Amino acid sequence: MSNATVSNEAIAPNARRLLIAGFMAIFAAGVGFAIRGGIFDNWGAEYGFTAGQLGAIGGAGFSGFCFGIIAGGVVCDKIGYGKLVILAFALHVLSAFVTFTASGASAYTSLYWGMFIFAYANGTLEAVANPLVATLYPNNRTHYLNILHASWPAGLVAGSALGWLLDDKMKMSWQLQLSLYLIPTVAYGLMFLGQHMPKSEASKKGLSFGEMFKDVGVLGALIVCALLALFLNGVLGNLLGLISPDLAKYSSHISYAVSGVLLIVVSVMTKFSMGSLLLFVLFIVHAMVGSVELGTDGWIQNITGNLFTSAEGKYLFMWTSAIMFSLRFCANFIEKRLGLSPVGILVICAALACIGLNLASNITSIGVAFLALAVYAIGKTFFWPTMLAVASDRFPRTGAIAISIMGGIGMLSAGMIGSPGLGYAKDRFATEALSQSNPAALQTYKAEKPSKFLFFAEAAALDGTKLAEAQKVAADQRTPEQKAVAEASIAGDRKTLKADSFIPATMAAIYLLLLIYFKSIGGYKTVHLEGTGAAPPKAG
Repeated sequence: MSNATVSNEAIAPNARRLLIAGFMAIFAAGVGFAIRGGIFDNWGAEYGFTAGQLGAIGGAGFSGFCFGIIAGGVVCDKIGYGKLVILAFALHVLSAFVTFTASGASAYTSLYWGMFIFAYANGTLEAVANPLVATLYPNNRTHYLNILHASWPAGLVAGSALGWLLDDKMKMSWQLQLSLYLIPTVAYGLMFLGQHMPKSEASKKGLSFGEMFKDVGVLGALIVCALLALFLNGVLGNLLGLISPDLAKYSSHISYAVSGVLLIVVSVMTKFSMGSLLLFVLFIVHAMVGSVELGTDGWIQNITGNLFTSAEGKYLFMWTSAIMFSLRFCANFIEKRLGLSPVGILVICAALACIGLNLASNITSIGVAFLALAVYAIGKTFFWPTMLAVASDRFPRTGAIAISIMGGIGMLSAGMIGSPGLGYAKDRFATEALSQSNPAALQTYKAEKPSKFLFFAEAAALDGTKLAEAQKVAADQRTPEQKAVAEASIAGDRKTLKADSFIPATMAAIYLLLLIYFKSIGGYKTVHLEGTGAAPPKAG
């Protein structure tokens, strides 16, 4: 390790412009994500999708990100950041055209793949922005990565506000609402144009792919391959099913075969290195981060809008996003002034997120909802960027690879577990409540296809179009069946939030163990590669 002293300042003269360009890129992703989340009810009512189908569409918005960030992270140190920015820009524009072709029987396919392409572009951009900022500010990564990712909640606030104005107030088409994310897309393209970008520590050292992958190793690849198998099984099952129902049963075999080949490739490339156990644990926890933060964000407007009104659901979403945006500028104060290490911050955040979701599951008034969701928002604020900072601090040999894989795992988990899992939970809990209160209504409002999720038993689901029609009727004018189905939907949302709270509870326990581990080895310290002009600061 080098003994040189490193400043907290940036290492490049154009660092500020690059930071803002990365900020604007993730801002564009946040705007698109929020608008799409706000028009789930439009898609459900227009096309009759179940909550499970909407969850799958939302899930494509995460799984696509995974492929973009992992593919981009693997090659960015070799081909340069500029080419990836151009690719992301083109894909953002293409996603709009694919989504806008949604109509009739092909609506689900258009919306699914439009969401996937949009997410792939987002992932490609984050494969650029995360290692770029980590490289620009090698001695203060927690602070600047949190600033970079303050753009995400800023985009959520802007997208939700636009959705509230154009959807709830002006009743404009969802196509027009969704097209607005193209404005910040053009902005980030112009800001990145012609800029020189520095290389990571691993790139400066000229490390090979095999050397950069060693800390990831077989253990890390195993997580990615397991999630990849889930994704491919779902996609291939749908594609092969269109050709012949008999072919669909082979989707799992093909998926596991592809994932197995990838695992073998990584194993050979790293000379069968098992990888770092610490990094493996960080990958596992970040899969939970993706599920509880992004998976929940994808549904929270729908859930709170159901508990109150669509407009109030957007107000609450903007409220939580505004809290996240503000607090992400405070990471340096919390770490340096309050003396908390990044892992200490994560322990407190996970506990607060668990408490917040439990409180939210019992809200009955809008005032209490603002308070409960504020606790949840504070809890989830520092998860994503601080996890990236920890991986970047502790594993510089991986260059952009470890943090890109981590981001990919988080997004793929949100897409394959978090979003569809919450959709399945909503379907299951709502229909269970309805079967107890009014079994006849369940037969009337039940969707043709059951809701499915991983290895869980199939559950009945409510038809999206019929549910929307019942919810549109004023509460005092509903028939007994309409009243029962509306109340069952609310009961399902409450149980879904409570079930969701078990994830941050588990995260808190793991973070606490990591905190104890770092204490046992002398405290949390940043690691730098020898000869890169960087050195570890004092332990936080």
